[in-house]
Amino acid sequence: QVQLVESGGGSVQAGGSLRLSCVASSYTLNTYYMGWFRQAPGQEREGVADISNNGRITYASSVKGRFTISRDNAKKTLYLQMDSLKPEDTAMYFCAADTVPLIPGRRPPRYWGQGTQVTVSS
Repeated sequence: QVQLVESGGGSVQAGGSLRLSCVASSYTLNTYYMGWFRQAPGQEREGVADISNNGRITYASSVKGRFTISRDNAKKTLYLQMDSLKPEDTAMYFCAADTVPLIPGRRPPRYWGQGTQVTVSS
């Protein structure tokens, strides 16, 4: 059973920064696409960024230039550095993984974490 565990969420003022981490339970995921999604109350889930096993990266236009996704395969860990945060970035952030690109995705990712809350106040 593959598990993804996120951490690093919290509350921050607009303009601040947070770094999310996602630790995978298996080195198998080192060959997978991994990424971050978010969902705010009453809104649809949105793909934020994904990264392939060889480092190809895709960002949503809403976060490009402010967020940076990276992965450390030796540590089985995915990161999301979030800078210049805005109140509209407030959401539950989920780590995800699959064998195909997540953004844009042809299907919902196969593996999901439990989520970590990010709240940005104005």
